[in-house]
Order: sequence, then structure tokens, then C-alpha cells
Amino acid sequence: MTSELTLCPSRIGPLAAIADRASEFSHQAKARNTIRAYKADWSHFQAWCREHGQASLPALPEVVALYVTSLAATHKPATIARRITAISQAHQVAGFDTPTTSSKVRMVLAGIRRAKGTAQEAKTPVLIEDLRKMVALLPDTLLGIRDRALLVLGFGCAFRRSEVVSLDLPDLAFTRDGLTVTLRRSKTDQEGAGRKIGVPYGSTLATCPIRSVQEWIGRSKILEGPLFRPINRHGKMASFRLSDGAVAEIVKRYAAAAGMDPTDVAGHSLRSGFATSAAMKGASERSIQNQTGHRSLATLRRYIRDGSLFRENAAAVVGL
Repeated sequence: MTSELTLCPSRIGPLAAIADRASEFSHQAKARNTIRAYKADWSHFQAWCREHGQASLPALPEVVALYVTSLAATHKPATIARRITAISQAHQVAGFDTPTTSSKVRMVLAGIRRAKGTAQEAKTPVLIEDLRKMVALLPDTLLGIRDRALLVLGFGCAFRRSEVVSLDLPDLAFTRDGLTVTLRRSKTDQEGAGRKIGVPYGSTLATCPIRSVQEWIGRSKILEGPLFRPINRHGKMASFRLSDGAVAEIVKRYAAAAGMDPTDVAGHSLRSGFATSAAMKGASERSIQNQTGHRSLATLRRYIRDGSLFRENAAAVVGL
């Protein structure tokens, strides 16, 4: 599956170099992770079609409806919706009418949503109390210092895992009031407009993002390039960027050591944990949104609602 812009070579002549750039820009229209997910979803649909002797491109609406039905027993509605999007994208790129808008497909999808529900199974947030337990277990080694900086900065900035590993040293500006972090690109900012996040000094040394990051920079002797990098079992640091998958592994490892169930925790738990903890402490929606960068208040409120269940709770004043 590709989104490249192509022209007939015999017609473009001297425009070939520009056409190559156009193809490159077209390919970058979607985030790398999104393209990877679409490719995997499209490959799954192609394999299913081959197994059942059906054409995948163009696919008949009836075939897509049957495919969706086959997924219903083992896949969540959100995953099925993403598969449908991948099928639609593949048909549009190839110049075919998309079969996913057919009434047959839409009716099957509506039935699945009604039968299974649309609520997504959220991972457990890492709350500030959990974070304190996690960093208390970190060793005083280069690896431990890196992980503490990653955990508390990721929490304090309410970062997604891809955002925390995207940081370069010049993205940090230390001031008298705290730390200003420039996030140059994110899931909701694929065009790279960027935004700045302010992080004040923490009330305790162990969970202070500024002092944790300063110690990491000092001990690692990083002068330029990626802020967070892999460290091997011999304590030697690499020159390249840490992967976002490693963030999830780090969070799970220390969450398990702190007594949490690692299967219920993910890299996103730092972000959701910040929003939930802030709501529990009475922070306003606006101030939480400024930190998390959520465009949708509805999405943010899923976290805030969890953190506000027992604040201003009507059941607490009825005299139970």
C-alpha cells in the first residue's frame, strides 16, 4: 500500500526531479506509525481475500462486509474501524471507489458496535504516588539516571512515548522558573508547527523533572543530538535515539517493581497519569489541556472524569 504521487515518465521529462520530491511529500502526508498500521491492516485484508478466493483491489462491498463480520469475534471495534480505514485508503490511492461506504458495510459495522460496545479498554494511569514509588527503585547508574529523567519528564510534560524520545538537546531551555521544552512535532501536529511546554521545579528532588534532566545531561555528557539514547548492559551509551517501544518497556519494568500489574500499564500511562493526577488535585481543564496538548476536550475529559469521580461527588453529601 502506498500514497506516492506518480506520473508517466514519458510526459514529465525535465520535471522528473520535482516529481520525485512530490512523491516524497505525498508519502510524508501521514505519520510513520499511521502508515505502518495501515500497511499491516491492508496486508491482513489481502491475505484474508486470498484465503477465500476473493479480489482485494477492487473489493466488492459484500466481501468487505463478510471480512468485517469475520473480525467481530476476535477484534475490538476500534481495530475493525482502523482496518476499514486502511481498505478505504488503499482503494482511494489506487483510483477505485471505496467499498467501505456501502450500506452493507455500514450496517454490519453498526451492528458490531451495538453488540460489542465502543468503549476502549484503557491502560492503568501511573499516578504521582506510583511515580514516586517507581523512581525510588532506580539504581544510581547511568541507566537509572536516564530512566528517572525519562519517567519524570514524560510525566511532567504529559508526553506520548513518541514525543519523549523525539527530543533533542536544543529542545530544552533551562530558566530561573523551570524548564521550557519545545515539542517540534507530535501525533496531532504532523506539520511541525510545534509548541512549548513549561515544566516548573518539582517539590521533591526525586521527582523534579528539571534536576533529573540536568543530572542525566551531566552524567551522560551529551552535547548535541537525541536527549534519550539506548544504554547496553555494559553501561555504554549509544549515539542514536531511543525507540518509543523502549519507553513502554521502561514504564512496565518499574511499574511492576512498584507493585503494579505490568500488563495493565503502557507508555501512555505517564500521559494519562498526569492528567488524572492533575484532575484529582483540582487543576482546571484548561491548565491540564495546556500541558497535554489535547485538541479534543472530550478525549481529555476521559482522564479528568476518572480523576474527579470522588471530588464534588453527590453521593458523598446525601448522608449514606
